[in-house]
Amino acid sequence: MSDTSLPALPASDRPDVAARLRDALLGASFTADGLLELLGAPAYAALARSETVPALRATRGDTPLELLVRLFLLQQPVPYARVAGALPVEACLETGWLVRVGADEVAATVDVRPYGGLDGEDWFIVSDLGCAVGGAGGVRAGARRRDDDGRQADGTDGRDEGVVLGVGGASTTLAGITVRTPVGSALDLGTGSGIQALHAGRHATRVTATDVNPRALHITALTLALSGARAADLRQGSLFEPVHDDERFDLIVSNPPFVISPAARLTYRDGGMSGDDLCRTLVQQAGERLNEGGFAQFLANWQHVEGEDWQDRLRSWVPRGCDAWIVQREVQDVTQYAELWLRDAGDHRGDAAEYQARYDAWLEEFEARKVRAVGFGWITLRRTGSATPSITVEEWPHPVEQPLGDTVRAHFARVDYLRDHDDAALLDGHFRLVREVVQEQVGLPGAEDPEHVVLRQNRGMRRATAVDTVGAGFAGVCDGTLSAGRILDAIAQLMGENPLLLRDRTPAQIRLLVEQGFIEPAQEPARDSAEEPAQ
Repeated sequence: MSDTSLPALPASDRPDVAARLRDALLGASFTADGLLELLGAPAYAALARSETVPALRATRGDTPLELLVRLFLLQQPVPYARVAGALPVEACLETGWLVRVGADEVAATVDVRPYGGLDGEDWFIVSDLGCAVGGAGGVRAGARRRDDDGRQADGTDGRDEGVVLGVGGASTTLAGITVRTPVGSALDLGTGSGIQALHAGRHATRVTATDVNPRALHITALTLALSGARAADLRQGSLFEPVHDDERFDLIVSNPPFVISPAARLTYRDGGMSGDDLCRTLVQQAGERLNEGGFAQFLANWQHVEGEDWQDRLRSWVPRGCDAWIVQREVQDVTQYAELWLRDAGDHRGDAAEYQARYDAWLEEFEARKVRAVGFGWITLRRTGSATPSITVEEWPHPVEQPLGDTVRAHFARVDYLRDHDDAALLDGHFRLVREVVQEQVGLPGAEDPEHVVLRQNRGMRRATAVDTVGAGFAGVCDGTLSAGRILDAIAQLMGENPLLLRDRTPAQIRLLVEQGFIEPAQEPARDSAEEPAQ
């Protein structure tokens, strides 16, 4: 389906009108906080589930905020005379943000959703009608507004390719895990509605945003303008095709069309390559596009193939010269996976026979490739000059605390430290217990010693790891004052053990505590004779 079957978009070359519209939206408290206060938590949460009835009930009045919610978020026509007091209506009609409906009403041509930045910014994400609320499943509603039977004028399904989605869980997840240090250049590959480019503009001097869909680039320009953000360099093309051969970036982010499907039916989700080849290609090509020390961060799906270790599959994706941290957050069997994305597109609401045929085609594709399940997670690369890159692939389905950008950055800082310190250097090092780490002891009531000692993080990845008595004692004493070797000597004395044997067997446990972020290197105080190893 070509973009001509979708509604015309507002003009992207009128920043003056976008600025006036932004001022009007802010003046009416059309913000993330304003919406929560107006709708209440249950109705606000229902919007994310594609349920608009609670929000419609909460906006039956005529206050400016209620009118704007019905107009831009719920896609309901509103009386011209009533909204004229809240918006520059004529300017919005002239530039295509609004259209006349009937004799005395106006309607929005795009979804506009208030979005709160990580530092409390009041931004607005523009997307196609029906996409800001309910994701892809809401697109059918947008199609119905153009034709009563839910079909486009050319007879195609209103959910077909070219549609640009708004904010979703994947978008916010990627924004939360992205490393947010000041950089010179950032690339948002497959920008969609421009959410990642919007975030990158806060800490990157230059932002380039690409997409294979020209409609997405237009909408990204609208998102940036309506949010009062600096314009990005917008380029059309697939993967790294729009990037010049000599261009390198300090940060690359992508929420690609990673869905593993039997056909490239929906541009926003289907990459058009077989299996997980799009994600693999994206990861493999990113390394050569990074400056030294630069990060590339992606969301991705990957296949669990019969007879193959999924971790080995992902390790093979990592380009040379890059450290990698890959976290599998979820695994679904092929039936769950197919149902998820059929429902996401709203296929379950259509013709039953067509739904079953599409479901069957999905399972047929997986069976042919011997795919038993599909994993979802985060992939972070960092360009390194080390001759021995570090590749960590792990499964962590447990709750985490977003944003995780600082946690990701700290992970790679620890990788550098451990790579540069052998066991002897580790024993000479000074460490500090990370804040928010607590110790839990598990055992029978009244028992002299616990059966298990667990260290638990209350922030970031919220890891938990079991430690022995030495590990627990070591972590508890780490305050940066004494070297690791001196702490072990003291523990050996208390336990009546040979200090040299304890020094010999403990570095592996110390290394694990550092690697997982329970302890961190501390600045070492001036050394004196008391710091010499035990003889």
